[in-house]
Amino acid sequence: MSDPFTLRRLAPALALLTASFTAAPALAESGGRAIVIPGRPGVPIIINGRDASYAMIEGDWGLERGTHVQPTIYGSRRVVYPEVGHYYPGSNRLPGYGRLEIEPPADRKLPKPAESFHQSWEVESRPPQPAPPSPMIEPQVLIAPPFDEPPRPGPRPYR
Repeated sequence: MSDPFTLRRLAPALALLTASFTAAPALAESGGRAIVIPGRPGVPIIINGRDASYAMIEGDWGLERGTHVQPTIYGSRRVVYPEVGHYYPGSNRLPGYGRLEIEPPADRKLPKPAESFHQSWEVESRPPQPAPPSPMIEPQVLIAPPFDEPPRPGPRPYR
């Protein structure tokens, strides 16, 4: 067992075995069964119209998977919502809610016509700012280089 060749083979195998056992609890939590416990007492957890509080859910991955799997809920009770009546005009029954449509008679007194109304908007940019006035007084003295001095040497040519 003290052979270095055997230890070289055994060390990666032990590292792989250790890594697989440490990752096993994380993999076990990633999509099997879960028991739903509400975070606040008295506030039910509703999943697909069922109260899933303290029930076991199977097949719920949440945002982990990109596919949709319908979860199976064990031990929950169905939440009963009040029936919403549908309105069928042929049944001659009024709807349970909504606008009550009343057809006015044809010979009723019509309201006074509305007065004419017209409104318009215009958009334009501000006029440009006037240019500052130019100076009218020219300078009296111009400073020029003297003509009797020899010219200064210019920059050296690039090599």
